[in-house]
Amino acid sequence: MGSHILALETSSSRCGVALLCAGESGERLFTAAHDTTGEHAERLLPMVDELLRQAGIGREQLSAVGFGQGPGGFTGLRVACAVAQGVAYALGIPVLPIEAPLALALQDAQSCASGDDIAALRVIVQDARMGEVYLSVYRPLAAASGLEWQQLQSPLLLDAGDVAGWLAGHAGSWEGAASGGLLRVAGDGLSPELEAVLPACVGNWDVVAGAVLRPSAAAVAQLALAAWRRGAGLAPEQAAPVYVRDKVAYTTREREQGLGGNPRAGALQAAPDVRAGLFIRPMTAAHLDEVVQIECAVQSFPWTRGNFQDALQAGYGAWVAQAGDRVVGFCIVMYAPDVAHLLLIAVAPEAQRKGVGARLLRHCEREARARELPSLILEVRPSNRNALDFYMRRGFGRLSVRKDYYPVGRGEREDAWVLSKALLTEALDA
Repeated sequence: MGSHILALETSSSRCGVALLCAGESGERLFTAAHDTTGEHAERLLPMVDELLRQAGIGREQLSAVGFGQGPGGFTGLRVACAVAQGVAYALGIPVLPIEAPLALALQDAQSCASGDDIAALRVIVQDARMGEVYLSVYRPLAAASGLEWQQLQSPLLLDAGDVAGWLAGHAGSWEGAASGGLLRVAGDGLSPELEAVLPACVGNWDVVAGAVLRPSAAAVAQLALAAWRRGAGLAPEQAAPVYVRDKVAYTTREREQGLGGNPRAGALQAAPDVRAGLFIRPMTAAHLDEVVQIECAVQSFPWTRGNFQDALQAGYGAWVAQAGDRVVGFCIVMYAPDVAHLLLIAVAPEAQRKGVGARLLRHCEREARARELPSLILEVRPSNRNALDFYMRRGFGRLSVRKDYYPVGRGEREDAWVLSKALLTEALDA
């Protein structure tokens, strides 16, 4: 006998319903969603009836009902919880509350292609309005399925501008987490302004921007089915939303004193910021002396000053990373109609392994997405294991091989691996 899990997700402006039917022949997923404001209550049950009709089952065949319990919009959370309770009472089935950031962690993992990205820690930031975000942290316990997670930080409320400082003060202190690796920041609270100030690394963790997503009913259904199989259902009267902010209207004086939600994160601990004083700026002719010096220090066959001048005149995307008044790295990107091509990225020897390269690469990706280019490509020597590891850890995969692309001296040449990373899949889902 199969299991039929109904899932409701209304923690954001999107009203979503999913029906997941699992049996010996596999799983079937039916979904419906509508972007709306103030219409969640009217739209939920008609969408439920439509999905049951599509699946060919009756309400009495439902095994359990899951719902996104937040955090999120007050009204939406109450609607989903109340409807889930009503359905469960009427049918005598259990309720499966699923936290919205856990659904987002699953969705971000499912958007990834590389193993390192899939197995990364997830820092989930949800838009809480008024310049604030709900922040949670999860570690995958079973990366292959994405359905088992350890919560390392329960949802808390932060000013969006405090996220980078919070990470610097807390990364590495989470119980059960490894001492380093990849940390992905994802969720609909990942605004361009927040992404721009994320540190490239904190301690032994490399920080990358993940998918910009709202919670989906499909993810709630998948997690609810896993919870149902573990016997984690609740009686309807025990289900409740997760409220993190329990007061919306604060006076100016209260907000100046740090009020704005419950629980608030405590005072941020001072911690070294590896990117303190590091800025990404457009490359100009005034930077070329330092740029050429770095290029010659790190490349066996460096670009000449004339090559850089030609790139600037051609209008290529060119930026430098500056620490104070000193250039410590640079990157150059060529934009084609259908792809962004990373031509060069280099970091001064004394500034390497401090997150500068990751920060430059993230900037290139953001600029390419702003131009609605679907992917970023680059060439790398297969003998350069450090570079290959750097790009693979950040979501790049091997696309093709260019024979005899690089000179190696004495008339010999080396192949190039062409690496590619999809960019627009990380845009806000519809």
